[in-house]
Amino acid sequence: MADSGWLALMIGNSRLHWAWFRGITLQQAWDTPHFSSELIADLTQHQFDFAACAERLTAELPIVPNVLPYIPASQPLWLASVIPAQVPLWQAYPQTQVITLAAIPITGLYPTLGIDRALALLGAATIHGLPSLIIDAGTGLTFTGANAEAQLVGGAILPGLRLQLRSLAEHTAALPHLSNRQVSLPQRWSTNTDDAIWSGVLYSLLAGIRDFVTAWQQQFSRGAILLTGGDASLLIDLLRQQAPDLAAQIKVDPNLIFWGIRQMATQL
Repeated sequence: MADSGWLALMIGNSRLHWAWFRGITLQQAWDTPHFSSELIADLTQHQFDFAACAERLTAELPIVPNVLPYIPASQPLWLASVIPAQVPLWQAYPQTQVITLAAIPITGLYPTLGIDRALALLGAATIHGLPSLIIDAGTGLTFTGANAEAQLVGGAILPGLRLQLRSLAEHTAALPHLSNRQVSLPQRWSTNTDDAIWSGVLYSLLAGIRDFVTAWQQQFSRGAILLTGGDASLLIDLLRQQAPDLAAQIKVDPNLIFWGIRQMATQL
């Protein structure tokens, strides 16, 4: 791979997660909303020359990442997706390499496991070692663990912070929609609706994290506990307020999936 440039793309449930590498060195990572099929076709037609697609990118994206004009065209694209229907759209680009769950060198992966979770495990194994517990604070809050033999131990899934807030707003007529801007723990026994929502969602999420981490440590006394995903920074800040000793044992690594993609790109 030397120092040649390449792109990594993880298609998530709610966003696209991008990274640009030179060789094994991560240059920059960024997120965007999902692209329309027209924008994907435009990019493939122009061999991923982002500058040539600037007009359509500006029309679709609320903010165009500053790095895009500096990424050379015609670079390999390493792609993984939790949405199978998206994959053929990107495969129109001839330099697309699709990563499949079966190719990831972790044993015990079951067919419906999200490839994002498997790649995060691989990234953890590469950078932080095993055993590892991955807490991914994205659309869903997921827990995924692997033992020292690179074998999947298992995990759990529950609605993430934003999904819980949106669900309450959309399915309960009298409750407001709140953004995930809370940076301090609310009063547990709240006396207004907004704080009551925050109290219920945040304290239950934090309790879940504490419970799963405790259960993991009972089985694996050594090894990494890693927090990643879009809400990782917020949750670690809240954990530091509520359980500083526990928070000190958790490492935040926003790029776990990209380390996993890099490992796949360098070994194939």
